[in-house]
Amino acid sequence: MTHGNAPVGDVSDVSAAEVDLSGYERVKQELVAPPFAPKHEQVATGKPKIVEIDFTIQEKKIKIDPDGTEIVALTFNGSVPGPMIVVHEGDYVDLTLTNPATNVMEHNIDLHAATGALGGAGITTLLPGEQAQLRFKATKVGTFIYHCAPEGSMTPYHVTHGMNGVIMVLPREGLKDEKGNQLSYDKLYYVVEQDYYVPRDENGNFKSYNFAGEDFSEWVDVMRGLIPSHVVFNGAVGSLTGEKAMTANVGETVLFVHSQANRDTRPHLIGGHGDYVWEEGAFANPPMKDLETWFVRGGSAGAALYTFKQPGVYVYLNHNLIEAVELGAAAHVVVDGKWDNSLMEQVYHGPVRK
Repeated sequence: MTHGNAPVGDVSDVSAAEVDLSGYERVKQELVAPPFAPKHEQVATGKPKIVEIDFTIQEKKIKIDPDGTEIVALTFNGSVPGPMIVVHEGDYVDLTLTNPATNVMEHNIDLHAATGALGGAGITTLLPGEQAQLRFKATKVGTFIYHCAPEGSMTPYHVTHGMNGVIMVLPREGLKDEKGNQLSYDKLYYVVEQDYYVPRDENGNFKSYNFAGEDFSEWVDVMRGLIPSHVVFNGAVGSLTGEKAMTANVGETVLFVHSQANRDTRPHLIGGHGDYVWEEGAFANPPMKDLETWFVRGGSAGAALYTFKQPGVYVYLNHNLIEAVELGAAAHVVVDGKWDNSLMEQVYHGPVRK
């Protein structure tokens, strides 16, 4: 995107005073694969820090459903979604983005938590074999998406090939309820809903490709129809079921962070609720309470706290049931513990009684 003779977001010709960072401690965040979050403090101790993040862009083949449908995914650090970043308000994020020479496409990163330069996209655009370092201050608290954002059709193309994730900026004093009381969680799960637009051949079978960008024109044609071929959690159908299901115990409080970089979604936990929900991800606002289903806007991330009260297998899904059942937007949470008959009890099951 350009305006006049300069790229939108370009700050190369802007002079500014150098920032004094001498009083900041530098810490390296050890990123982990989704659905998990890196180790972090819920309530910050000490002064704001400079949190170092390393992202390497990988263009790689992945399977996205049990039938073996394969795409050349575009990824941050090799996973769809990219790793979750967790910092606190007032911290600096010092992010190094590497586009290896073995890749074939141009990439960058737009972080919705950042201020200016298209969220960083305006100053991180990289050809294969290039690297950029971006530093920004986390001034807004909440859950925010990040994604690749090249020009024109390349932006939705990259996003719908998996190139998105979440950065969570916690208040330094931690999460609070509507009365200002402390809220905390025992576990955090990070669920990203991904829409794919895989082209089909003349026989109706999904096509496969050998390298990133080879499918561009056909993928864009499908994409413009606004009907995804797949809507999945964390990159593939069944990625959070079976042995890969999320887990909890009765009495544990879980924070579910849910994002969709492109389309609206409606997370729902069958058999549970959203005790406290930040639908818009804005932790500075009081959470909503006791929701059955919450709404996450396309291009955003939301968060919901729930304390499990019964054991069993819970289905966590997009309550557009067509997308959940037919296209793949569903996960499981396996909860261990003792059943509480005061909450639910099977009184009778058998032939019709006369």
